[in-house]
Amino acid sequence: MITRGEPLAGLTCDQMVTYFEAVPDDDRVFKALADPTRRFLLDLLFARDGRTLTELESELEMSRFGVMKHLRVLEEAGLVVTRRSGREKLHFLNPVPIRLIHDRWIDKYTERHASALADLKAELEE
Repeated sequence: MITRGEPLAGLTCDQMVTYFEAVPDDDRVFKALADPTRRFLLDLLFARDGRTLTELESELEMSRFGVMKHLRVLEEAGLVVTRRSGREKLHFLNPVPIRLIHDRWIDKYTERHASALADLKAELEE
């Protein structure tokens, strides 16, 4: 029997909680896009696809492992896909998750209601 004030053996309050539910893809994409370094990496891949880690690393003032960490987050979100070419691993932009976010979260707010309000605002400001 445990009485009040006695610590529970083996239990602490600073344990990491692990959730077994799958994280929705939208959350991973938003998390990936939240960081300016990851957005910069996406911009680099948009400008020229199929870059190696060394090429991407040369554009940033950060360690190789730091760039690898950011690329891993982008891969987990589906924003970057990789392909092996000999000894090199090439990174490619996958714009589909961004488009899905756009269609789900942005496009519906820019439909006729939003554009009508924007038109009204412009008319009233004249």
